Amino acid sequence: MNDFVKFEMGFLPVEAKITKIIQTTAYEKIFTLKLPENKRLKYLPCQFVMVSVFGFGEAPISICSGPDDQELELCVRRVGTLTTKLHKLQVGDSFGIRGPYGNGFPTEVLQGKDLLFVAGGLGLAPLRSLIRYVFKHRENFGRFTLLYGAKKTQDRLFVDEIELWENSNEVDFYQTVDVSDEKWEGNVGLITSLFKFVEPKPEKTIGVIVGPPVMYKFVIREMLKKQIPVPQIFMSLERRMRCGLGKCGHCQMNGIYVCQEGPVFNYNEVKDLKEAL
Repeated sequence: MNDFVKFEMGFLPVEAKITKIIQTTAYEKIFTLKLPENKRLKYLPCQFVMVSVFGFGEAPISICSGPDDQELELCVRRVGTLTTKLHKLQVGDSFGIRGPYGNGFPTEVLQGKDLLFVAGGLGLAPLRSLIRYVFKHRENFGRFTLLYGAKKTQDRLFVDEIELWENSNEVDFYQTVDVSDEKWEGNVGLITSLFKFVEPKPEKTIGVIVGPPVMYKFVIREMLKKQIPVPQIFMSLERRMRCGLGKCGHCQMNGIYVCQEGPVFNYNEVKDLKEAL
């Protein structure tokens, strides 16, 4: 088996070669990468790497592959100069990465628990890493429920995997879109509308939320209505991160640096911070 390698924070980026590209939506591509000397990056679900192209800048990108996967995958949304450049690259091209950074998900807290995962929009990308971890070690967990919401049907990520989840006995999967089209036969409405399908055993359920900031307080409210205890709710607050080193201050909220102390937080840690929710 190839050795794991962790690039130390503050070092120059290493060159990652693109071995595969999948256009998953009109704005998102999944890049499969090969690291130097065929080594693998050791990371936890919901950690991120800093991605760079010389002359075009650098940005934090979540890892969407599972920590047990043989290949490293990043899901990149085209939103600015750097990501537009990345979307123009082809298989065989390279770009820089450094990391991993941030505190990933503490997988040990999931052991023996029922799981309720909630993903909104692009939040499915980092959560996919944790989803894959759970499937890989499925015997270690209880009931697994996954809720996913997107604005439109064509905005849904990883549609091939969604089809597998829909037909799997290993997960109770529900999805919704804000706006339907003539081909959509599923639920229509905000992601909170999916909670009518959920009846957890609150004392043994771990809730995990990843999505746009506007979603969090409403999803948390639904989890609390289901009587899931506050210490058993976790979230990823990927917001305004830029340097990954806690130097630029863009991700700071009331003295907490998301790139250093997060992006994964327990709800107890941030429930009183207005900037967080």
